[in-house]
Amino acid sequence: MELRQLHYLAVIAEEENLGRAARRLYVSQPALSYALKSLEGELGVRLFDRHSGGVSATAAGRDVIAEALLTVRQSERVRAAAERHALGRTGVLRVGFEASGAGELTTRARAEFARRHPDVQVAPKRYDWGQEADALRDGQADVAFVWLPNDLTGLHSELVHTEPRVVGLPTGHALAARSGISVLEVGDEPLLWTRRAPREWVDWWAVNPRPDGSSPKWGPTNDNVEEMLEQVAGGSAICFAPLSMARYYARPDLCWVPLTDVEPLRVVLAWADGRDTALVRGFVGVVRELAAASAPLAG
Repeated sequence: MELRQLHYLAVIAEEENLGRAARRLYVSQPALSYALKSLEGELGVRLFDRHSGGVSATAAGRDVIAEALLTVRQSERVRAAAERHALGRTGVLRVGFEASGAGELTTRARAEFARRHPDVQVAPKRYDWGQEADALRDGQADVAFVWLPNDLTGLHSELVHTEPRVVGLPTGHALAARSGISVLEVGDEPLLWTRRAPREWVDWWAVNPRPDGSSPKWGPTNDNVEEMLEQVAGGSAICFAPLSMARYYARPDLCWVPLTDVEPLRVVLAWADGRDTALVRGFVGVVRELAAASAPLAG
């Protein structure tokens, strides 16, 4: 049994489709199928049932996958610890964020912390949809700006930022010139979503259910912000995003219009239990100062 096989197993379980899993892993589908069969043969149990729509974990598979995930995450922590020492970078603070993070607060906090700690390398770490909290638990980041809702189990957190949400539309869309849009006005528009994030996260961003009890019209999926924006610009669907994304990802083929009747994005600063090092505490202090100074201007 190799760690590589356990990593394959985790991705197959997440995608429930060998083709999609192979693309994420940058391997051919036949090679991935062979690796899965080899692991099943070694373990002596069938881990997945194959069907026309993809694969589904068996009862044995679910138990094995749960243990595999723990092993993969621990290996990532081991590798990260070794890498920091191998590069002589024990004075490194890894700051996680997603897309536009907490807007300007993200960049300002990193810059101010670097000014106060010139001997410390501040390394920004960007994660895809809803992955910041897992990165903290896995030891890939020391502190992170986490978009809510998210699973904060095993983490300390405090609210540091809120901002309105907007709808992303292709330039030329019938609603693009509006000064504001109700979520009920886009009920017939295909809405982009992702399989990479927990369902609670997806439903919150999609405003599912809508105020009138209806469900969104689900459009294509995407794995990251770049894919999402390309699909919006191409006219295949719309997206919901925080206002800061409209500023950070301005494009001539996109238009951003405020959503008038949805709750704002809330962003917490979080770090893992037992890992509040001096550097983490210093960064938390900087964020608190900056957030408090900007609070009267919020909203």
